[in-house]
Formats: sequence, C-alpha cells, structure tokens
Amino acid sequence: MARSPEQAVFYYDLGDPECYLAAERLLHALPEVPEWEPVLGAAGFAPAGLPDLDALAHRAQALGLQPLRWPVGWPPQTRTAMLAATYAKQIGRAVAFSLAAFRQAFAGGRDLGDENTVLIAAAACEMHPSAVLKGISTRAVVAGLETATARALTAGVRELPAVAVGTDVFAGAGAIEAAARAMGEAP
Repeated sequence: MARSPEQAVFYYDLGDPECYLAAERLLHALPEVPEWEPVLGAAGFAPAGLPDLDALAHRAQALGLQPLRWPVGWPPQTRTAMLAATYAKQIGRAVAFSLAAFRQAFAGGRDLGDENTVLIAAAACEMHPSAVLKGISTRAVVAGLETATARALTAGVRELPAVAVGTDVFAGAGAIEAAARAMGEAP
C-alpha cells in the first residue's frame, strides 16, 4: 500500500514500553492518523540497556493508563508478535491489533513471546487465529517486516518510538509531541 509523501508514519516495536506509551496517546495528539509501521527494534533502533521501569510507570500513571505490569521474562522475544502486526497491517488492522497487543503486554502483563498472547490480541480485533497463524508464516509477511525495518533505517529512524513527518524524524519519549508541532498541532 503506497502512502502519500505528506502522511506521517509511526514506527514501533510491540516489545518496547516507550512505544506503548506513545501509541496510547498518538491518536489523540496528532491532527491525523499516521501510518502504523511495525519494525524490529532489535535491528538497532532502541537505545542500549533496559529502560527505567519506575519512570515509565510514573509516566503511564500521568497519562491515565492502567498501572504497568511487566511480563514475566521481560523483555520478550517479539518476532511472532511483530509478524502478526505486519500481517494485521496488510489486512487493514494495524492500529487495532497493535493497541491490543501493547495492552496485553503492558496492562495485562502477558508475554508477547507467547503465541497465545498474540492470538488473544488478534481475537480482540476480530482476526481469526487460524488466519493469523497462516499469515505470519508467509514469505510476504516476513519480507514485509524486514522491508519495513530497512525502510525505517533508510528514513533515518535510529530510536523507537519514532514518527516521520515528511523527511523529518522525531524519536524517543518526545516523538509524539515533536511530530504534533511539526504537523501544526499543539499536543
């Protein structure tokens, strides 16, 4: 699916709590819905080291979100979840699936490395489990995730979450607010 050059793009990884916090406020903070582009954070986007979990919990509370619950064995292996997000994007359900998966992980404390968690998130947005399992095993979905990740790097994304507005890339905890300003909308 081709995007217009003016359309903003939100780059995210489902295993990244900063991406979760950004996703929860994204739809309200920007004047238009950006394209949601799942990318593999392990490809070199995320800063080295683990995030400050207490600071994230305080920010989630300030945003009025449910208290953060960390999945056992966090950080998870999210490749299956990211393939499911790519499949969801291909069928027009990227936003619904991604929000459901983020909430399973960070509000529900479920492991996105567990296929059942991915299927619960898929079911929450009316994606049939059999279709998801078949979809994530196709070459088109695998190639789609790899291509999206490479495209993000080429666009200048170096940290997640990131929002690209035209040729400008805004990344990290302040990405949404900076993108809103660039789009002419105060957050």
